[in-house]
Amino acid sequence: MVALAIGVAAIVAASAVGASQAAPVNTTAPTVSGTPKVGQTLTAGDGTWSNTPTSYAYQWLRCNGGGNSCVNVANGTQKTYTLVGVDSGNTMRVRVTATNADGPASAQSDQTAAVQAAASAAAPKNTSLPTISGTPKVAQVLTADNGTWTGSPTAYSYAWQRCDADIVSCTNLVGATGKTYAVRIDDLGYRLRVSVTARNAKGAGTVTSTITAIVAPAVRITNGRPTIKIISIRFSGRTVYARVRICDDSYKNLTILATDSRPGVAPYTRRFTTLVAPKPCGVYTRHWIPVARFRGNGTYTVTLKARDKSGLTSLPARRTFSR
Repeated sequence: MVALAIGVAAIVAASAVGASQAAPVNTTAPTVSGTPKVGQTLTAGDGTWSNTPTSYAYQWLRCNGGGNSCVNVANGTQKTYTLVGVDSGNTMRVRVTATNADGPASAQSDQTAAVQAAASAAAPKNTSLPTISGTPKVAQVLTADNGTWTGSPTAYSYAWQRCDADIVSCTNLVGATGKTYAVRIDDLGYRLRVSVTARNAKGAGTVTSTITAIVAPAVRITNGRPTIKIISIRFSGRTVYARVRICDDSYKNLTILATDSRPGVAPYTRRFTTLVAPKPCGVYTRHWIPVARFRGNGTYTVTLKARDKSGLTSLPARRTFSR
């Protein structure tokens, strides 16, 4: 009986030695998450392991395009790794080492896609034009949309502009530099647009928005014949520039009559046709060089009229200069 007990004890002891724990064994490979682009951060996934690891260690690897010829990345021993310039064009792997009381074991991830270079730093560049929302009508409020830009702009600024009905020219509106703009009575007959400037640390880029329809009055305009009002007349050298507002409820193109005159000299009349009809008002700029008999010093008068398709003519608008 004593001998039998000794034998059983020996068998139990032998079985206990044979059942000792083993080092971890990888059953699902580690993974890498994140965007492979310089400046971005990759994160290691441990994978799955048998034999209950108690800790994990990491080593990031820089490999060629096929995921081979891998070398250890300096300072790449954390669960996360931020890609640097030298990684560009290479692929990345991570080696995960799992450890328990019986020792360590390692496995590595698949390679990533090739690491992209960082986008070059540059001033903003527009890729989709700004737009304007709201109704172009006196007393209404318009709002600028910035459009889309590259270069991650950090700030935007605005300059609202008035443009002729037929878009001959546009000029900035003094003090109109906000994202929104309240349409004024002086805007009647113009089109409006906004110039948007996007800025970042590298510089600025500026583009103008799409343009609105012609600004309409707050209340309906009804007239038997066209009306014409001089906004400005000026000389630039020998050339006369005249800007007028014409209102006409026919919504059809009409003729602008521009007559030059001075005392003792026969008058001279020019005719201009609008390219875009007043709806019901339109602002137009026309220019001309007076014929020779109106040049030189003296009194010079410009008389402007608007005539519609039915032959009805506005009352005259005049401006006289002493030169």
